[in-house]
Amino acid sequence: MLVLACSIVFTIGTALQNFVIVNVDMLEHTMRLAGQTAEQAATNAPGFLTGFRIVGCVYIVGNAIGLFALSGRNWVFWVALVVNLTQAAGVLMIPFEVFRASLDLYGVPGLLPSVITDGGALLLTLVLVASLLRYRAPWARLLADVRP
Repeated sequence: MLVLACSIVFTIGTALQNFVIVNVDMLEHTMRLAGQTAEQAATNAPGFLTGFRIVGCVYIVGNAIGLFALSGRNWVFWVALVVNLTQAAGVLMIPFEVFRASLDLYGVPGLLPSVITDGGALLLTLVLVASLLRYRAPWARLLADVRP
């Protein structure tokens, strides 16, 4: 149930980040904060936005797969673990200027989708790994539960 709830929140948060928070203006501001000239930023932002949105769509789909968590299928567990592990890495991989630009343009609400999805993904990853280590099987199943 936890993976299902988180998947709903993370799918929505990732979609907000991908299509509302991050736009050409925000990326131009980010690139200027990172040291590019206004002209360089204006040239580079549209192409970067396309790549960013492609990756974001992959994460939207990946998070949405977690909606099948209640099926108990092992592949859903592994997809959820990989998606959340890599999404959690976003906190470390996203340059500081992106957060600064979000804060400058949108205030604290501009940071929330990223903080919730990336920070939440880190917590969910820790829970999934702890469960996997404890039960040595996906979805916290005791080995006795899967024997005939």
